[in-house]
Amino acid sequence: MKKLIFAVMAVMVMAAPMANAQKVNKDATLAKLTKADADVADAKKGSKAATWINRGKAYYAAASAPTKDIFVGMPLAEMELVMGKAEATNEGVALGGKTYTEMVYPWLKIYMTNGAISTWVVTQTVKDEDLAAVALESYNKAYEMDDKTASKLGDALKELENYYSQNGNVAMEAGLYADAAYAYAQAYKVQESPAFAGEKTPSYLYYAGYLYTIDGANNNDSYVKGADLLTKALESGYTDEEGNIYYYLYHCYYGQTDSSVRVANMQRAKDLLMEGLAKYPKNDRIVEGLINVYTSDSNVGDPTELIKMVDGALERDPQNKDMWFGRGRIFYSMKNYDESIASFKKVVEIDPNDAQSMYFLGYFYIAKGDALNEEINKRDYKSAAAYNEDQKGVNAIYMEAIPYLEKAYELNPEDFTTVETLKVLCFRLRDEAGIMEKYDKYNKIFEEMNAKRQQQ
Repeated sequence: MKKLIFAVMAVMVMAAPMANAQKVNKDATLAKLTKADADVADAKKGSKAATWINRGKAYYAAASAPTKDIFVGMPLAEMELVMGKAEATNEGVALGGKTYTEMVYPWLKIYMTNGAISTWVVTQTVKDEDLAAVALESYNKAYEMDDKTASKLGDALKELENYYSQNGNVAMEAGLYADAAYAYAQAYKVQESPAFAGEKTPSYLYYAGYLYTIDGANNNDSYVKGADLLTKALESGYTDEEGNIYYYLYHCYYGQTDSSVRVANMQRAKDLLMEGLAKYPKNDRIVEGLINVYTSDSNVGDPTELIKMVDGALERDPQNKDMWFGRGRIFYSMKNYDESIASFKKVVEIDPNDAQSMYFLGYFYIAKGDALNEEINKRDYKSAAAYNEDQKGVNAIYMEAIPYLEKAYELNPEDFTTVETLKVLCFRLRDEAGIMEKYDKYNKIFEEMNAKRQQQ
């Protein structure tokens, strides 16, 4: 029994320092950084490459301290050996579209699934800046002062690359797309260091650009960053297997809303998509991007150029709802309402629960009726009977819109635009059989919805 007690005590003694290993001493770490900064600022010490290398190591150590002993996939028991017990454990925490068990520590929150680490979010840093970037700057300065330090910097730079790559991985898993993009871009920047001995990984640029593209929906500046990084990836000779890099680049240029560069961006987007289409003719996403560019208001080309491309894509995939949607948009931009209607009939055939497409289908019938009505009003009629007869034809077209608009309302009864359109259209057709009742119905709904909108 005595030996067993000593054995247990020995395990506890060994485990204790491991449990405390992840505790960051902020004051001591800041003191080391302050000393490192003072050393490089000193005229004598700062003239030595070794001083800059030491500064780089100090800053890297500070940057990696909160997470240096953990990794994705690490089991809970092993994690607790190096991290100790969490301050709090929260079940069912949503992050990045997934649900985790959240383990709260002083410097970070760790997210677990199936008893292992999936990702984490650092909540506190020693200094409010990218400490690893300062480390890279210091290593580059050391090499600039003495290129013989390359052999000493190899491992240090590889550590930095791995640090940023890991940060990119966990940030992406956490749904922090801008943070992930920055980390991947920095990983490539480390590889661009003149002292870096390994091979460059241009996929870092691709993933960074792609993630900035995703973030662009919330932050327009991310589109600019995404375009720069994806362009750099292409210039380095990198393309993904399917050629989607061209589609993401298009999104980056299309998403930039600054009117002063809008036309130039649309032209750039078109050129890139055409380049991508030549290399990846079966990439339907590229064709979809071209549809958006050609049907924008930036006058970058004749939409008829796209018809052959789109129809070719639909021959390969006749159930491609988005492509039929795009085809309808192309023909609508050309004021060919019959083809736009035919295309959207195919959309709602594929997806009869698509409220937006139901609305557009009804709207295209209205556009067709409006166009015919405008043409009639330009004619020189010799009799009221002839005019009235042509107006019956217009009304017949308008009537075809109602079932689709009513279906759109049924699928999405909260859509104010659909109700308003039905109200106006039914008033226009109020003399047709059964339509006045529809007008009363939708006018009442419109008034109720409008009253609620005014109260908000």
